[in-house]
Amino acid sequence: MPEKVKDIRLRPSEEVASLVDQMRSAGGFMGRHLAEVARIYTDMLDDPRCTKFLSFPAAVVATGTRGVIADMIREGMVDVVVTASGTLDHDLARSWGDYYHGSFDMDDVKVKKEGFHRLGNVLVPLEAYGPAIEGRLQPWLEQRYQGGARSMTTEELSAGLGELGDDRSILRCAKEKGVPVFVPGPMDGAVGSQVWLFANRRSDFRIDVIGDEKRLADITFDSKKSGALVVGGGISKHHLIWWSQFKGGLDYACYITTATEYDGSLSGAQVKEAVSWGKVRPRAKKATLIADATAVLPLVATYALTRRKPRR
Repeated sequence: MPEKVKDIRLRPSEEVASLVDQMRSAGGFMGRHLAEVARIYTDMLDDPRCTKFLSFPAAVVATGTRGVIADMIREGMVDVVVTASGTLDHDLARSWGDYYHGSFDMDDVKVKKEGFHRLGNVLVPLEAYGPAIEGRLQPWLEQRYQGGARSMTTEELSAGLGELGDDRSILRCAKEKGVPVFVPGPMDGAVGSQVWLFANRRSDFRIDVIGDEKRLADITFDSKKSGALVVGGGISKHHLIWWSQFKGGLDYACYITTATEYDGSLSGAQVKEAVSWGKVRPRAKKATLIADATAVLPLVATYALTRRKPRR
C-alpha cells in the first residue's frame, strides 16, 4: 500500500515565526504577502472585541491540513466555521479509515479498478468513503429521529456528527470547543446524500437552513468587530463575507486562494474587491495571498500561534 496521509500537528515555533518575519522584510512577491496575512491574522487574534471567522473548502480536509484546522479550533484561534459539505465527508471518513498518497498523473482507470477515488494527489479508498458514511449515518439519523428530531440546522448536524469523529476530527474539536460549524450547501456531498436518502424514508425530516441563517445573522450583529481568514473560495467564502456587509463589513480580512480574478469568479476575487460590496471595511486590515493553502496555512497558523499575545 502507498504511504498514509497523516495530519499536521500545530505547535508554536520561534524558528518558523522568525522565518515568516524575514519573508516580510525580503519584500518579494507572495512571500511578503504570506507574512502580511500571518501578521493580520495575529492582530485579529489579539483583538478581544473581534469574532474570528474561518472558511475553507473540503479538499484540504483530505490532506494533513485537516490537523492544522483542528488545532486552530482547539487553540481558540477560531470562533465560527463556514465550510463545504465535503468537509463533513472527509472529516468523518478519515476518522474511520485511512487516505493515501498518490500523484496527479496516475492512470485513473487503474485507480478506479483498484478501488480508489483520486482527489488531486490523494487516494481515497472507496470503501472508506461512501459505504462507510452510509453505514454509520443511517443508524445515527434514525436514532436522532426516534429521539424526536424532525429537523436539524447544519450547525446542529455538524455538532452531532462531531460525536462520531476521532481525536483529530475538525467536527469533534469544534463540538468540544463550542465552535459552530455552518454548511451553506449541505446537500452537495456524501453526508448530504445520506440525509436525502433518510428523508425519503422519513418524509417529515428536514435540514433547517433558515435556522442557520438566523444564527449567522445573530452572531454577525452581536459581534463588536469581525475578522475572517478565508481559505479557498466557493460557497463557503461567499457565505462568510456575505453576512458581514449587513454590519458594515469585516474589520480584518485575509484571503488565501489559487484562483484568478480575471474570470470574474468569487473564488479568485481579491479582498479589495469586497470593499466595493461593503463586505470589507475600506480601512480594514486586509491582504490576499495567492498560494496553495496546504503549503502556506501551516506557516500562517504557526506564526499566529507563536506571536499572539498570551490569553487570559
